[in-house]
Amino acid sequence: MLTDLKVRDREVRAHESAHRAAGGDLVRSGSYDYQQGPDGKRYAIGGDVQIDTTSVPDDPRATADKMAQVIRAALAPAKPSPTDLAVAAQATAERNRAQAEPRTGADAKGDDDRSSASTESGDAATAYRRTADQAAAGSNLNAMA
Repeated sequence: MLTDLKVRDREVRAHESAHRAAGGDLVRSGSYDYQQGPDGKRYAIGGDVQIDTTSVPDDPRATADKMAQVIRAALAPAKPSPTDLAVAAQATAERNRAQAEPRTGADAKGDDDRSSASTESGDAATAYRRTADQAAAGSNLNAMA
């Protein structure tokens, strides 16, 4: 049991660290869930990272760029969980919607041929969460309002 807890602790910390590193300035907070081992020490068995997934008001290009960073953060761990993949897919759809909007004003005059638009997002943050009952290394990403 102790060996399993130590392995799990390393996996959880590496997984959540990957989310934090790729999320950069979009990361708002994070925490770990612990289990006490037979040696009396606490071992991480799950964790979460909060990341800002809101669109950038009145700045479609920045929204698309931000969603690209959310995608990188969701897919950063070596073994993204199904929920990690779902968050990446949601951010991809939002980024694609932003890029599909017609360019106007300063965007139309830019030298970058990408276009993007602000999208509606009710989620202030997305939590990267890995629970104790998951067998494989990975995180669950739960949208938080």
